[in-house]
Amino acid sequence: MPELAEIWNDLLPKLREAVTGVGVWTALNASKPVAFEDGVLVIGVPHEDAELSGHLKVVTTKRILETFASRELGKSITVRIIDGIGQADWEAQKRRDGESRRLQELNMNKMRAEMTARSSWESIYDQLGRQFAAIVNKSLPQNRARFYAGAVEMVAEVRRGQETWDELGERNFARCLERLAQYAEIPSAIVAGDVLRRAGEL
Repeated sequence: MPELAEIWNDLLPKLREAVTGVGVWTALNASKPVAFEDGVLVIGVPHEDAELSGHLKVVTTKRILETFASRELGKSITVRIIDGIGQADWEAQKRRDGESRRLQELNMNKMRAEMTARSSWESIYDQLGRQFAAIVNKSLPQNRARFYAGAVEMVAEVRRGQETWDELGERNFARCLERLAQYAEIPSAIVAGDVLRRAGEL
């Protein structure tokens, strides 16, 4: 990339004048332009001088690089500092970036699913309280039985639609079972069995 190399050579003297510190000057002298893609100017630091890259990643220094490079190239650009000065190093970094984005997306999806599950169980927990409070003549076993049958179906329906099975989700599920057991005056293990059978897990 002779053109990019020429641009970098023109930039270096201006950058040296704009920054201060031996470490930054040494890092600039060791660095090489690697690529210019999608508005990103990739500057590489040799692997043997990898510790110098930190000087160029400092926010103020990076901003100076971007300002001067934008003027030189006539467009607004972002500067990316990587370890290595070859195209293969940049390709490897892009693969790492892609994997990082993939893992981040997986984590975000997991967090969203956990939040949805938690919200669902909290909603069920509240509904159980409201439905039990609305029972007329709670002392009559037949009224509690009707409440219990409907509550089991409601909890089982949410259980069937559950997408995550992490510890938090299981604890929130158990919390609802305990509340139902308390209201129905039935041991919680029996309540859990009734719900799980209704949900198709037993």
